[in-house]
Amino acid sequence: MSLLETQGGIPVESSRSAISWGPILGGAFAAIGVTLILLLLGSGVGLTMVSPWSGESSSAATVGITAAIWLVVVQWLSSALGGYLTGRLRTKWAATHTDEVFFRDTAHGFISWAISTVFVVGFLASSLTSLAGAGASAAGAAATAAGATTAASTTSTQPDLATSYFTDALLRPERVSTNASRDDGAASAEISRILLNDAAKGEIPEGDRTYIASIVAARSGLSEADARTRVDAVLKQIDDAKVAAQTAADKARKAAATTALVGSISLLIGAFIASGAAALGGRQRDDEEDVLLMGRGPFA
Repeated sequence: MSLLETQGGIPVESSRSAISWGPILGGAFAAIGVTLILLLLGSGVGLTMVSPWSGESSSAATVGITAAIWLVVVQWLSSALGGYLTGRLRTKWAATHTDEVFFRDTAHGFISWAISTVFVVGFLASSLTSLAGAGASAAGAAATAAGATTAASTTSTQPDLATSYFTDALLRPERVSTNASRDDGAASAEISRILLNDAAKGEIPEGDRTYIASIVAARSGLSEADARTRVDAVLKQIDDAKVAAQTAADKARKAAATTALVGSISLLIGAFIASGAAALGGRQRDDEEDVLLMGRGPFA
């Protein structure tokens, strides 16, 4: 119905809203249903791509790219269907300009898309939160059980890491005796504290390298030069592992950024598709009604 009505020959604004919630909700629920069906279908197909057996699964990159493409397809298909139904199910707006009809149809399609998107995102977020909560509860229970058995010994025998390092530095002998190599546990614990403290600082001082090499020489029977070579090799492995971890974290960051950008662009395109499909559905609905009315004319 038009925004203007006549009262005594004078046009006045209509009290009825231009928005039609029935078609909007119908299109939104249709889009939600199609989205859930396609997501379940995609999950089933995705499970066929992974396997616990070595060499029988697709690569992680392949699985990730396939999942991203499928999510985009799901978004676009559900948006198109929901928007088309929204435009096709509305009633005809009589005595309304064509441009206004087009705007209303696109607005209805956009609102329908927004409702379905918010519902699906909320549903998926709730599901992922429930799964994460269950996993966290299980991990917390395991950690509590493990901590209950070791808390007493840990708190009573292990001082703070920084304090331990400086205490070891104060008591560090000028030369490591070969008799000290008999207490392998104490030597390993001291080296671990040195490595952890230096890792926190981001570098290993030359004095710590020399002292670790002396302990290794006393324990293994190697010469000072060979022990230093072994220490340098192990420290290089630690640095390589640190660089590998940083590289993996950087790749994860880039992947997350790419996913966010692609997801936002996909949602924008989905909104455009829903609006265009609603305009198409509304135009087809009006055209078919016009044809029907013409067929019922006085000369039909």
